[in-house]
Amino acid sequence: MRAVRRFLSFWYDFVVGDDWVLAVGVVVAVLVTWALAATFSAAWIVMPLAVVLLLAISIGRAQGAPPTPFGGGDHGP
Repeated sequence: MRAVRRFLSFWYDFVVGDDWVLAVGVVVAVLVTWALAATFSAAWIVMPLAVVLLLAISIGRAQGAPPTPFGGGDHGP
């Protein structure tokens, strides 16, 4: 059971990572693309638009975040 838990923990960390919002956005974009593919021949356009939107969201959230130890922000003299 411990091995299964570690395996699932790895996949959760790999897919979700540090930002669950981006993970949910990717899942939503894939589902929208899949739903549109049956009726709309250019459904592929959803994914590039989602990438641009999610990148903008990620950058916006990162700019509002406090500085990290490895960069971003003033760490004194």
